[in-house]
Amino acid sequence: MENKRFSIKDRIYSFKYAGRGVVRLVSREHNAWIHCAVTVCVIVAGGLLGLSTFEWIAVILCIGAVLAAEGVNSAIEALCDKVSPEYDEAIKHTKDLAAGAVLILAVMSVIVGLLIFVPKVLSLFH
Repeated sequence: MENKRFSIKDRIYSFKYAGRGVVRLVSREHNAWIHCAVTVCVIVAGGLLGLSTFEWIAVILCIGAVLAAEGVNSAIEALCDKVSPEYDEAIKHTKDLAAGAVLILAVMSVIVGLLIFVPKVLSLFH
């Protein structure tokens, strides 16, 4: 394998391609729409409830992790569908594992959200 020279132009293009991937994710993947809708609600609620810096860090990390995992899951599904359009048990297993990883992150993010938001909402009633 030959060593490629560092190129600013190539780095700029890599950001362009990554940006295209983000646009594709949020414009075409139904589950990403759900994550984005929840993201908007969480950001608005966080602003209204006055999250601390560390609470924002936790929320932002959860949002980023779930969206990134959804992107990886969508990429795996697209590749699997291209490689094996017909039913294949190994492909099903792979897609289920990828979707399960997103589910784990989403559930953990909900737990983090509950730990942050429930006490703040409860304090409004005291």
